[in-house]
Amino acid sequence: MAVNWDDMRVFLAVARREGLTGAAKQLKMDPATVGRRINRLEEEMGARLFAKSPQGYAMTDQGQRLLAHAVQAEQAFGQAIEQVRGQAGKLTGTIRIGAPDGSANYLLPQICADICDENPGLEVQIVALPRIFNLSRREADMAVTVSRPAAGRLLVQKMSDYRLHLAASESYLKSHPEIRTLADLKDHRLIGYIPDMIFDKELDYLKELGTENLTLSSNSFSVQFNFVRQGAGVAIVHDFAIPSATGLRRILTDQLSLTRSFYLVRHADDARLERLNRFSELLGRRLRREVARLEALS
Repeated sequence: MAVNWDDMRVFLAVARREGLTGAAKQLKMDPATVGRRINRLEEEMGARLFAKSPQGYAMTDQGQRLLAHAVQAEQAFGQAIEQVRGQAGKLTGTIRIGAPDGSANYLLPQICADICDENPGLEVQIVALPRIFNLSRREADMAVTVSRPAAGRLLVQKMSDYRLHLAASESYLKSHPEIRTLADLKDHRLIGYIPDMIFDKELDYLKELGTENLTLSSNSFSVQFNFVRQGAGVAIVHDFAIPSATGLRRILTDQLSLTRSFYLVRHADDARLERLNRFSELLGRRLRREVARLEALS
């Protein structure tokens, strides 16, 4: 039996997106066409690959077995393309990065734009979501995280440390009581993450203050940062974000200073993909340099 590799691409997309709609968007196809392709593949394989329901497409045991082989074939195909193109050339194709919105908004845009300028055939997609990305389902080719994953078949590369401090706008500080010590914060409006939506323990900054008394909160750092820019209160912010706004000032730097780290995480199956290896090395080097540059300005 001969199976069309293009049908395998459709199978992988449905498996990773758990449905026709997401797979169709990825493949730039009509959902009905994707459904027909899956039906055809199941007929050719003589097995049900998905259990279909209103909630989506869940893989059957047969589908899980096929998935392992399809991923290996995908990796082999990618390696073959790289070898034919040669490793000395420019980076090409599409690379998707999942990242928390702090790095996605204040670091990755300028870094990835520069890399694309140097590699005209490269397309970089940044998915900015406050959650952990599932690389096994290929939600992204790689992900920026703020803690080192403890499980899974993953390649983990530490990229850079970064610092955070309390900050507020000059307008807020002028119109509210002076802040001389951490204890004075009880009389001020605090801004931070919604406690039950913190997806990584490294983001639970307010534990450092011993309080959860928030007036304004969001699951997005960018929203918190904009609260601060608007003079709404005091928050713990990334030093590398401060230069992007005017009229902000770090406070109590001698009493509270946090250090966190960025890691670049990839699926272990991608270890032999030279294109991703080269991009990862380049991204890590540029990110370290950009963090140092922006922190020096804050």
